[in-house]
Amino acid sequence: MAANELPPGSAKLHLTPGVEFLHERETVFAGMVAGWGAQMRGGRGLRKAFVARSQSQVCAFQEFVDEWRWNWSSRMFDEWASELEARGLALSTRRNYQYSIRGFCEYLLSPHYAWVEECEDRFGTHPVQIVHEENSIRHTPGVDGDPRRRGLSSDELQLLFDRADREVDIRLTEKRKGATLAYRDATLFKVIFAWGLRANEACHLEITDLFRSPRQPQFGNIGVVQVRMGKGSQGSGPKSRTVATLYEWAVEALQDYLSEVRPLLAKPGISGNTIFLTERGTRMKPRDIADRFAFYRDELSLDPSLTPHSLRHSYATGLALQKVDAKFIQEQLGHTYASTTAIYTHLASDFMNSMMRDAIRKVTGEPEHG
Repeated sequence: MAANELPPGSAKLHLTPGVEFLHERETVFAGMVAGWGAQMRGGRGLRKAFVARSQSQVCAFQEFVDEWRWNWSSRMFDEWASELEARGLALSTRRNYQYSIRGFCEYLLSPHYAWVEECEDRFGTHPVQIVHEENSIRHTPGVDGDPRRRGLSSDELQLLFDRADREVDIRLTEKRKGATLAYRDATLFKVIFAWGLRANEACHLEITDLFRSPRQPQFGNIGVVQVRMGKGSQGSGPKSRTVATLYEWAVEALQDYLSEVRPLLAKPGISGNTIFLTERGTRMKPRDIADRFAFYRDELSLDPSLTPHSLRHSYATGLALQKVDAKFIQEQLGHTYASTTAIYTHLASDFMNSMMRDAIRKVTGEPEHG
């Protein structure tokens, strides 16, 4: 097969066949890592930063075990995993290391890249998969989440929305600057909650992402929202999804903002179709949303651990409390794993149990404990 017909990452593209190198082991391993990078970038289209990070994690493992790839074993990986845990690395970080090592092994063992034959010819042995089900960290609900992270209660949501709306009235009544920005903030919080968005997804919403739905004509041109900058799998870039509209009050708030307020913020040649704009007419950033949310949260003396993402939590938990089908919630949120959505279902169950206990205490007159 000609070189231009070989897939990115092929051993023959990174090592000259039949040539013995002065530092053969080092050269072959370096070729493997470089080939894996080429396969991830050229063959799979993964992001450059993700590829570089994955390669560095593989090199870190090699340095730890002080053995070349064709001699790696599951025992070595287990020892490394224990070392990472002893260093206090977060579970999600350790899982990322695990994905890198397993992905590197899968690449080398694939017959498309001929690394097995290359190792057998040069060293009389070949690589094996060292990360398997028995020594892997599984993706399970709630394992690596921050226990302080939660959604807002219905009372907290109402406080936030009311306070944001009141800020508009205050600025208009007192003829102070910033009424349009205050209106933007009030609408933004409602949109993040009503469509279960991440902050970055809300920042990238555009007018052209709003569509009429024949199944929901009552919502006019905002029957569905196309989220283009959803969180993708590692290294794969943004993932899009379509979110069905559920709340008429949110549609009314967004329509009013688009017709009455956004035109006051938009700047020709700068704003494009972006929905949520800064005072300069540019696209808002997640940091902007976090700052505005924190302003109202702190003024209302709400839990300081609450963030804009808590609005997304509230959306999911609210649907779970209403017994909405878990698969529908998963699709709305854009979760790859049902187990991630199950976190919210679990929280909703806990909340219902808590309310039930409170109700029983009130009916029976039992005192509260602790």
